[in-house]
Amino acid sequence: MSMESQDKFVAKRGKTYLNREELEAHLASVIRLENIGVLLGAGASISAGGKTMGDVWKSFKDDYSDSADWLQKKTFFNDDSINVEELLDTLEIAEKEWIRQGKTKLTKQLQKAKADLYRSIIKASVLQDKWWNSPHLVDLDDGKLDSHRALLQALCGSRQVGQPAPWIFTTNYDLAMEWAGETLGWKINNGFEGLHNRIFSPHVFDLGYSNLSARGEARFGTYGFFLAKLHGSLSWQELDGEYLEYPAATIWSDIQNFLDKKDNHKLPIVFPSAAKYIQTVGFVLGELLRRFTEFLSKSQTCLITIGYSFSDSHLNQIVKRALLNPTLQLVICLPELEKFDGNNININKSIQSILKLESPQITIIGGKEKAFFDSFVTYLPQPVIYDEYALKIKKLINENKEQNTPAREDIGIGENM
Repeated sequence: MSMESQDKFVAKRGKTYLNREELEAHLASVIRLENIGVLLGAGASISAGGKTMGDVWKSFKDDYSDSADWLQKKTFFNDDSINVEELLDTLEIAEKEWIRQGKTKLTKQLQKAKADLYRSIIKASVLQDKWWNSPHLVDLDDGKLDSHRALLQALCGSRQVGQPAPWIFTTNYDLAMEWAGETLGWKINNGFEGLHNRIFSPHVFDLGYSNLSARGEARFGTYGFFLAKLHGSLSWQELDGEYLEYPAATIWSDIQNFLDKKDNHKLPIVFPSAAKYIQTVGFVLGELLRRFTEFLSKSQTCLITIGYSFSDSHLNQIVKRALLNPTLQLVICLPELEKFDGNNININKSIQSILKLESPQITIIGGKEKAFFDSFVTYLPQPVIYDEYALKIKKLINENKEQNTPAREDIGIGENM
């Protein structure tokens, strides 16, 4: 690829630049590997009404300026180059220490500031209020979830008979993937089981769906996808040591009460923290991280990251170590990467170290909006079912446009096809 064309479209596999046609061919190949998964970050929910973590931080400073000023005064942050989730970890540690020391006034001020920061995150994760009040309105969303549906259709459409269903890993708390999957009528395996009392049960990830009325290989097609929410979810709550999932309409009132400042202490959802990674090893977040690690270690695997900024050091370590798997293909959408000229100062160190590898296992898509979620799904192949008769019919139709002769006998199809 010439430098001129590189300015128009930025994609690179190893040391080789790719134009759009070459990128589409590569993606069509890797999504047909035995195992396919996607890691979605905050950027993947923008089209549905979400925000990046940078925008969440800006909203916090604008909407809750008193809390932001207090945190800065107490030196919890000094500038805007901040990791929101790391700040929450710091606040949690400080809260426990001040409670131990009996600093009641400081503790209350910190709890208020922490609650306001959570409110900013939750507001961004709600996406559309109307979807919570009336979930059936998601079907009439005016295209806000089109990219999510297109991604699911492309991934599931690429699955061959007997191959495992796609995995969707996400750091987002929103319900975009759940709603998108439901509007397609697909089964979503998110590790919870039960009808009225949905409890997290890891063994559910080892189960699948089959069509008992189908014959032969068709019984073992793909009827849905796995969903692992690595940072928690707006629809999860903890009750007596159990983690439960609730319908959107059921928990909407709890979320609204928290957003309306009616309760600073009752956080309506399960959030991750440094402490939670320790507390939940082998359960929920720990189990989901284990599944993520296990997925990346499998032979013939592809992971695509979309809207993920590589700001989670824990996940970054898992991804980098996974590159020791020689059959892993990693595709990274990185809008902030404008050129491969070594002067990408706005890219964090974790992704810079991956870029420097220039491994043929790694494909990078950059170029601002060309690496956005809405653009990426247009590079994926359309889900189409092919068979030998369909291919022959298509070929003969094209030939007979000029010859204007019957085609049925030529392909051996009788009158009762």
